[in-house]
Parts: sequence; structure tokens; C-alpha cells
Amino acid sequence: MKILGIETSCDETGVAVYDTADGLRAHAVYSQIALHAQYGGVVPELASRDHVRKTLPLIRQTLAEAGLSTTDIDGIAYTAGPGLVGALLVGAGVARSLAWSLDVPAIAVHHMEGHLLAPLMDDAEQRAALHAGRAPEPFVALLVSGGHTQLVGVDGIGRYRLLGETLDDAAGEAFDKTAKLMGLPYPGGPQLAALAGQGRPGAFKFSRPMTDRPGLDFSFSGLKTQVLLAWRDSDQSETTRADIARAFEDAVVDTLAIKCARALDATGFRRLVVSGGVGANLRLREKLHELAARRGAIVGFPPPVLCTDNGAMIAFAGALRLQAGQHEDLGVHVAPRWDMSTLPAVKLAATA
Repeated sequence: MKILGIETSCDETGVAVYDTADGLRAHAVYSQIALHAQYGGVVPELASRDHVRKTLPLIRQTLAEAGLSTTDIDGIAYTAGPGLVGALLVGAGVARSLAWSLDVPAIAVHHMEGHLLAPLMDDAEQRAALHAGRAPEPFVALLVSGGHTQLVGVDGIGRYRLLGETLDDAAGEAFDKTAKLMGLPYPGGPQLAALAGQGRPGAFKFSRPMTDRPGLDFSFSGLKTQVLLAWRDSDQSETTRADIARAFEDAVVDTLAIKCARALDATGFRRLVVSGGVGANLRLREKLHELAARRGAIVGFPPPVLCTDNGAMIAFAGALRLQAGQHEDLGVHVAPRWDMSTLPAVKLAATA
């Protein structure tokens, strides 16, 4: 089964072709960073218009790279939420219209389910088991990006329990805002992470929020205040900027690792998967690999290029649901706010 995936939830247009027999055939992502840079953040109307311009050309490009035509497509998956309503409608409208014209099924995919399942797509053994109808081993998912920071207990595909989430800023949002207050250009998160690599460990020390009490929720807004005060009272040299960036990154990474360990304890699971844009952070990957090694657990990440928003994760999640017989009606429906716990389960056989 060959599935075309379309992602337009925010400021990246992603298209991919996923084959249940051969895996990912081709994918392409167009980023709108340059478009929004002058505004210091995503402008929803501009994002929607750019998706209109880019979606069809990316579909043609991706199909060509996969060596396929539209008539080879067996189904279409698209992001229906959560996200910016105008941006979502562009992808949903294109996907639903194309599916109708080709007389193939379409499936609305939850953006965060796409991120949650993305690490399984890169694991050949897990991927083959899923397409053979076998359920994955239960796992804890850390979804960590600019818009979300959540710990989710995954008992099966579509069987998700929210274990903890951020009470204010998401981790990626905190990276971006912290970078901005220190004068780094948009988008600041990746720039701050790169700068942290030049900083001296321990030159500054920030708290690990909400780790001194029970629970799995997060809070990162206070870290921004600590950085603001440290930056304001410093000499604001490049060395100091790098040292503060390192201290901030260490605080976020340590906090995420502590909560992941607690989530594994709470669920009794031995597998952790990490996805979302912050999942590409090298220090976080290193820390969680160390955590898994100490505990005899397994941790999985998608390739860095598939940590940020992309069509591949949407095509993969859509393929699993289309294989289970799920599909949409002819309407174009999106959900800017969408609770992942309301998703229908995909019935698979138990793991061996």
C-alpha cells in the first residue's frame, strides 16, 4: 500500500510517499522560516497562503522522486489537527480533493500521533511487525517541540494516556523565547542549542523546574526569567552568552530526563520514544541514551530530519489507520484543537 502524506499544520509544508512494503519512498519539506523571520514568529495568514503555493508542487516533486504517479497511490493521509486552522484547511482540502479524484480513501491524522509514531517508522523490525498486524510493545513517548511538551503512555496504536504535560511554555517555545531575549535571530531555538555547545558547563546554574516534587508535569516559564536576570546582570559578552545558553540547555535537558525516568517507573514500561523538534537536540539524545543504558531500557528517536514537522510521519500514521480500515467521508474537516485521547484505537494482535 502506497500512501501519500501531507502536513500543513503550521509553517512547514511536508509531503511524503510511504510504502507499507518498502518503507519511506520519498519526502520533501518546505520551511517558511525566511517568510516569517521579519515578524519574529509565524503569521497564520501568510502561512496559509504559502501552503497554497507550495503543496501541489511538492506533491509533484515527491511523486517524481519516488518514481510514481498519482495513479500508483492507494490512499492519502493529511494532518487534520491540531494546528493553525487556515493552514490545516489547505492540506485537508488538497488531500480530500485528490483522494476523491483518484477514488482512493483518505484519512485525517492527528499531528501529535504522527510525531509519536515517527520513531517506529525508522525501526525496521517494529515497522514490519505493525504492518503484519502485531501491536508494538507498550512505551512511554516524550513529545517535545515548540508547541507541545507531553509524556504519553502508549498502550497501543490509538490507546494513549496523558501522563504529564507543560503547564506553561513548551520546551521548544522556551528555547525560542530565551534565545530572543539574548538577541539571537529567529528561529532562536536551534541557534541557542548551537551556541550552548560553546559554553562552559557550570558557569551558570539554573533550577530544574518541578523536579523537587512528585508528578510528571513540566514548567519552563520560570527558566526564562532566570536567564533574563542572569543576562541583564552580566557583561553580555559572547562568552557569557554561550555560558548562559549552556546552563539553560542543561536545565531543560536534565528536567526532561528526570521526568522521563519517573514516567518509566510509573508505567513499568522499558521502552521510551522521543519525537518533536527538540528531539533533534544532541545533548538531550545523549542524556536519554545514558538514562536508558543505566536502567536497561530502550530509547528510540527518529532521524533528526524527521523530528520537525514532516509528511513522512503523517503518511506512516495514516498507513496504519488505513490498513485497519479507517477512513474519512467526503467532507473537509479539521480540528485546530484535538485531544489525542479521543482517537479511535487500531486493533492489532498482541505482541509475541
